Amino acid sequence: MPTLTSSTAPHAPITSAVTHRPGARVRPDSAPPARIVGAGALVPLNDGRRVPYANLDYAASAPCLEAVQDAVTQALPYYSSVHRGAGYASQVTTDAYERARETVRGFLGAWDRAAVVFTRNTTDAMNLLAHAVPQGTTVVVFETEHHASLLPWRRAVRLPAPATPAEAIAAADRALAGAPAGPRLLVVTGASNVTGELWPLRELADTAHRHGARIAVDAAQLVPHRPLDMTALGLDYAAFSGHKLYAPFGAGVLAGRGDWLRAAAPYLKGGGASASVTGHGDDVRWAPGPEQRHEAGTPNVLGAIAIAAACDTLAARWDALAEHEERLLTRLRAGLDAIPGVHELTLWGGRGPRVGIVSFVVDGLSARDVALALSGEHGIGVRDGKFCAHPFVRHLVGTAGGDCLGGDGTAVRASFGAGTTAAHIDRLIAALAALAGR
Repeated sequence: MPTLTSSTAPHAPITSAVTHRPGARVRPDSAPPARIVGAGALVPLNDGRRVPYANLDYAASAPCLEAVQDAVTQALPYYSSVHRGAGYASQVTTDAYERARETVRGFLGAWDRAAVVFTRNTTDAMNLLAHAVPQGTTVVVFETEHHASLLPWRRAVRLPAPATPAEAIAAADRALAGAPAGPRLLVVTGASNVTGELWPLRELADTAHRHGARIAVDAAQLVPHRPLDMTALGLDYAAFSGHKLYAPFGAGVLAGRGDWLRAAAPYLKGGGASASVTGHGDDVRWAPGPEQRHEAGTPNVLGAIAIAAACDTLAARWDALAEHEERLLTRLRAGLDAIPGVHELTLWGGRGPRVGIVSFVVDGLSARDVALALSGEHGIGVRDGKFCAHPFVRHLVGTAGGDCLGGDGTAVRASFGAGTTAAHIDRLIAALAALAGR
């Protein structure tokens, strides 16, 4: 499986997980590499007309793949409880649930005995890891993180936004070297949910391990766009959400080393997490395995099945997906650059590799006004705000220059993926040109 690598030279580009091959067949813009539920759905405009929806808000929640819908539909007739029933439906459902765990393990390139715990989403997964880290663990995290990775930690060293990938590696190195004795954990994103920029995971993992620390990666915005190989990269933990992976059924994943998870008290206490309960419930022996120990109650079986179906679908299409996305990304960024008064937000400049996420500001217009106009006048869905990454967005908006946002510190984010077409991108560019010219 391809890996994410980078150079440690200042401003050197990070090599993305999927690269273009000379002579590779280019798919036509009209044929996205995966089929999406609801493609072509009509939405109303302010003037009463209805137009096909241009969904450019994938980074918030990606639409459902038809393959995911099919997998869930096929599972529903046999839907039943897992791990506890002797009936045929329960056995079928239990098997599907555990096979989903194996599919996720393979999709992430995790080692054979790596724990794969199903959670509600990335936030839940990171909070589970925060619950499980040993007492006294020092966590090093950059202010560029999504709140899911920024906020859960009890003892955190927060680093400012690095100016280059090399500076990110150096800052992590200094922070881990200066951390108190005891367990240490470096927390980083795989791909920024604000700018889409890829982080140098291999080098950061090497840095963490050199100091006896572990590394956890928020992969929520990475795995819908690029393959991730935890083993090759040396990652200890990875977390992601199904609803960003074209599987919008309320499940997520924490995968990685099982020792901290086995040693921690159950994240939730209840059925499934307990191996035995005696007396009046005050004498409990908890399940030893990390999955059972931290998956109390009836799990989201359909969510796990949906994630597995999405993993299988994406894994079979990585080259086509990367080529499709790169073409659209180039088209969008060139279009935005040609509009006076529109400023793209980047951490490391415009040349580094990134996934299909672009945030920007428009001189003299608030992000909310831009987003509402795009929706009501053009049938385009984008996100506005601080994207649950408040310190990072404030940092970026402060460096954007111009009369940006009327001082409210927010931005607009366009994000896309498997179901996006060139026509969607062109509609956004034309709409922004009209708005900026008012």
